[in-house]
Amino acid sequence: MIVEAAPAKLNLALHVRARRPDGYHELETLFAFVADGDVVTIDPGGAPGLTLTGPFAAGLSGEGDNLVLRAERLFRARVVDRPPMAILLDKRLPVASGIGGGSADAAATLRALARLEGVAIDDPRLFDCAEALGSDVPACLLGRTALGRGRGEVLLPLDGLAALPALLINPGVAVSTAAVFARWDGIDRGPIGQGDPLAAALAGRNDLEPPALALAPVIAEILALLAAQPGVRLARMSGSGATCFALFDTADQRAAAAARMRAACPWWCLETVLAGQPGVPSRDQAAA
Repeated sequence: MIVEAAPAKLNLALHVRARRPDGYHELETLFAFVADGDVVTIDPGGAPGLTLTGPFAAGLSGEGDNLVLRAERLFRARVVDRPPMAILLDKRLPVASGIGGGSADAAATLRALARLEGVAIDDPRLFDCAEALGSDVPACLLGRTALGRGRGEVLLPLDGLAALPALLINPGVAVSTAAVFARWDGIDRGPIGQGDPLAAALAGRNDLEPPALALAPVIAEILALLAAQPGVRLARMSGSGATCFALFDTADQRAAAAARMRAACPWWCLETVLAGQPGVPSRDQAAA
């Protein structure tokens, strides 16, 4: 049995540079990952199929073709052909929330299958599978701080990002990525700066925040509350929303901010920390 973490991803900055003829957008984004997320378990001896558990399993119950199953099929088609297996997805992250839940699950499935079959995690075939599954899946497969270009699949790993305490807040509102991108104003406001990733993030922005705010005004409320917390280094929306995050100087400041946020509104709240590599999920996760 193989157990693989599927850490949540954060876009510390996300600059939209241009619309592409293929329907995608040219991006620059700073990917980072936290220590908590979903968990994928593969049982080679179990009955083939996907079982969903966890607090957000219901959000995927109506899907006819989950990304996890698509990842398994692609691995069998492009890497190692083997019979289908039993897969358990413990869904701990909100669905359609801008923190790469589905992409992280697909990437974790590829990593788990690679471990099972003795395939190197940096095997180019895995990244070919990841790119075919979605724009964020290659970054989630890499699983470390990186600068993403193109659709997000052209990755430059980065060092120097401290393991800062992080607080994630989601209001329980699903935001359509396609709808948010459709509302982007088409203005190229420039690239992400070079150098230290945190400094570049602080000097950057998320170009999808304005269109996401138009679709889900509660995001503005969350961002204002996070930005007002003592010790905040950075408060921003991740991806196309609606999850927002704040990075803090200390774990005590994060914990105090989480208590205030839980008291203010009944939102999903995750206390975690930035992590450089995919890790074992902690139990520092709570739904307010």
